[in-house]
Amino acid sequence: MTLAGELKALANSGRAFELQRFFKTAKGQYGEGDIFLGLTVPEVRKIATKYKKLPLNEIEKLTSSKFHEFRLCGLVILTMQYKASKERNEQKKIFNFYMKQAKAGYVNNWDLVDVTAPIIGAYLVSEKDPYPLLERLARSKSLWERRLAIIFTFAFIRAGELDPTIEISQKLLKDEHDLIHKAVGWMLREAGKRDIQILRAFLNENASQMPRTMLRYAIEKMSEAEHKKWLINSR
Repeated sequence: MTLAGELKALANSGRAFELQRFFKTAKGQYGEGDIFLGLTVPEVRKIATKYKKLPLNEIEKLTSSKFHEFRLCGLVILTMQYKASKERNEQKKIFNFYMKQAKAGYVNNWDLVDVTAPIIGAYLVSEKDPYPLLERLARSKSLWERRLAIIFTFAFIRAGELDPTIEISQKLLKDEHDLIHKAVGWMLREAGKRDIQILRAFLNENASQMPRTMLRYAIEKMSEAEHKKWLINSR
């Protein structure tokens, strides 16, 4: 059976219906028009592992599919190949391919961004100047490119570099979309786990301007007393 055949064989119409509601695929919603087969993430990962050496031209057939799970599978395979790559040239090839998929609009829901950007974003950690790309993504009209900008910084956090998260969070502070509020708050929270003073400094400067969801996500792991203090002081 082919990879596509294996994915389709696990289709579950009931779960597909629920997933299409969960990922907001109705007209006017952020995932408008996306089509789900109804697979679980572990099912997709199991198949991706079996085909982890798939060439990029075959991966592109998956990432350009109308089916969400096909795109997820292709992108998961790409993360596996990035993790296995040892040469900088190979990492660059994978990163550039990934950005091509993002620009084409194939990395087009929050789960697709979140499962890939923290891993493939590691390429940027070794770049001499990653800021032009991160800032361009943060200014994009595309919701998913903006989310990519902030979730890429998770790779920097894991490498002990917190400045990119602070910089991109600042640029996305006035973004109007709830999915950006959640992503920025999440990355600020992760940065705060590494250095709580950096998070507090950001909050001192910006808490009063932050969307409520962003603030709540950022302070989620703080003590109850400090949590309340930030919520009260930001009003």
